[in-house]
Amino acid sequence: MVLARLMGWELRRASMLEKAVFFYLFVCLTAKIDVNVDFTHKLCASLMFPTLRSSGSPLSLIIGSLCIKHPNLFGGSEKLDLSWDKGLYDSNILVAYRRPRPEWLAQQSFVIQHSLSPEIGIHGIPVENFSRSGSAGVNLSRFAVGLELNEPPSSKWSSTTSIKFEHVRPVNDDGRSINRDYEGFPLTCSGNSNDSMVVLKQESRYAKANDHSFLQFNLQIEQGIPVISKWLIFNRFKFAASKGIKLGPAFLLTSLTGGSIVGDMAPYQAFAIGGLGSVRGYGEGAVGSGRSCLVANSELTLPLNKMLEAAIFLDCGTDLGSGHLVPGNPSLRQGKPGYGIGLGYGLRFKSQCGHLQVDYAINAFQQRTLYFGLSNLAS
Repeated sequence: MVLARLMGWELRRASMLEKAVFFYLFVCLTAKIDVNVDFTHKLCASLMFPTLRSSGSPLSLIIGSLCIKHPNLFGGSEKLDLSWDKGLYDSNILVAYRRPRPEWLAQQSFVIQHSLSPEIGIHGIPVENFSRSGSAGVNLSRFAVGLELNEPPSSKWSSTTSIKFEHVRPVNDDGRSINRDYEGFPLTCSGNSNDSMVVLKQESRYAKANDHSFLQFNLQIEQGIPVISKWLIFNRFKFAASKGIKLGPAFLLTSLTGGSIVGDMAPYQAFAIGGLGSVRGYGEGAVGSGRSCLVANSELTLPLNKMLEAAIFLDCGTDLGSGHLVPGNPSLRQGKPGYGIGLGYGLRFKSQCGHLQVDYAINAFQQRTLYFGLSNLAS
């Protein structure tokens, strides 16, 4: 009310539009606003994806993220989080509303999310001996709305349960709906321009650490619920385990990731293998895309001084012969091998301003790839 008087407004006489504007200004002025730019994924994306799209508007060149947090929306400690992340070709908008609950009860969040991203991992075309993946003009527009429950964490375990309605729509680079790829194969499970589903998801996490080692394990299980007969029915699971141990001044990190899906399946649900965070030396998804996958990574780092580390690594991955089980068999049509190995070395520079990572990788086809990454930037 004070804000309205200062601005010369009388809310009782204001129109609906003026009230909406006032409410928006009130939220913004009383919220904690944090603006930051995430370079890591965006820089790697700009280096790995060929520029096949026209820039069009100057806004298309903006990359970064905006986060607005309101700690007390209605005066009862209700929390409202709004975040927007935008990359060169992708974007993600997330709205989360949380009501206060006792710590011994599961924390509830009502979530609305919309994302747009290129399907490089599944439909991208491998080039330069599989070291890069070019765009095939297929993008995914996803809309999801639902409820998340975060269980109170124990000493080592934590878990999250969610149930969401999801609407997935393939679009081309111009934003128009499409239901087939450039070779005429369906992009959705239904064969129409979109897929709908209700997904029940359970995620469990385990973490244990001491001065000499750590162990982490993550398990995700998704179940498609047939609320309507036309909606997708499937079971999809994915696990990730990692172990780190000190070997004198050096540090050895090993990880194993895998997953599988049974039941109804659209091509975009396949597991993409290859790229940064998977098998280095290959483009995103250039190793393969299948109903199942298994990826192993190992990396040994040795400190050179207080801020600089040297690293050697070995990555390998396979679709376990399941590429032909993906509808349309995009992996075979694009000539992906289905398995791959990458090895190389790199440098890790850590400072108060952020972390710089440089990796030089060689794949099984003797193709060399250089990766750059910036993370943990100081705001």
